[in-house]
Amino acid sequence: MPDDPQAAGARPLAVVTGASSGIGLELARCAAQDGCDLVICAQDDAIEEAARELRLLGAAVEAVRADLSTEAGVLLLWERVGAREVDYLCANAGVALGDAFVEEEWARIDAMLKLNVVGTTLLLHRALPRMLTRTQGRILVTGSIAGFVPGAFMAVYNATKAYLDSLSYAVREEIKDFGGDVTITCLMPGLTDTPVFERADMMDTPVGKAGSLFKSDPADVARAGWEAMKAGKAGVTPGLVNKLITTFAGIIPDTILAQLNRLQAEPADGKS
Repeated sequence: MPDDPQAAGARPLAVVTGASSGIGLELARCAAQDGCDLVICAQDDAIEEAARELRLLGAAVEAVRADLSTEAGVLLLWERVGAREVDYLCANAGVALGDAFVEEEWARIDAMLKLNVVGTTLLLHRALPRMLTRTQGRILVTGSIAGFVPGAFMAVYNATKAYLDSLSYAVREEIKDFGGDVTITCLMPGLTDTPVFERADMMDTPVGKAGSLFKSDPADVARAGWEAMKAGKAGVTPGLVNKLITTFAGIIPDTILAQLNRLQAEPADGKS
C-alpha cells in the first residue's frame, strides 16, 4: 500500500479492536507511530486511558466502548467508523478460557465463541466489501499458534484460534479474484506477556505461572504483525520457538499434542 493511502493531505485510518491492553494496545501504538489516526475499541473503561496515551503520539483517536461479542456491538463500532475509509483493520479482540471442558460454565464458553469467532467474522464481513470496492486496504487478524494444537484444558479457546487462522488464509485466497491491493494477514503469536492468562483464570497453571522470560513482549509481537500486514504477507509467527512449534505441529500426532498442551494448561489441582 502507499505510505498515504487516503486522499492527498489526509492521514490513513486504522481501526484496532481489543485495544485497551496487550497486543491490541501495542498495535494501536504502531499505527499512531506510523502516522495513522485511530478508532480503537474495547469493552472496558481502560480504552479511554489508551486513547489519551495514543493522542500523545500525535494521532486523532476515537475510543469506542462496545461489546464485540454481540452483533449490536460490532455494528456500533462500524457506525462510529461511518463513511471514513479504513486503511488498516486490526481484528484483535478476543479472550481465552482455560479449564476442563465439562466443568466450564456454558455462559463463558458461549461468550468466547461469540467474541473470538462470530464477532471477528462479522467485522471482516463488514469491512472487506468497502476495501474491495476501493481496491486497497490491509487487515490483520490475531490468531495464535494455539490454533495448531488440540488444546486440552483450553479446548474451546484453541478451537477458536484454529478457526481464525483458517478463516484468514481462506478469505485471503478468495479476495485475490477481486484484484486491487487488499490483503489479510494472520498474526499467530505464542505465549505473550499480557493479562490474558489472569482473565482466563489460568494463574494456577504452568502456562499462567510462566514468567516473562518465557513469554514474548507484546510490543515485539505487535510490531511483527503490523509490519507483516503492511507488507501484505499471509501470516507471521514471531519468535524462533513459536515457528518451531507450528512446524512440528504438522508432524506430531494430535493425540501427543493434546497431551503436551495438558502439561501446560491443566490447573494445579487437576480441576477447576
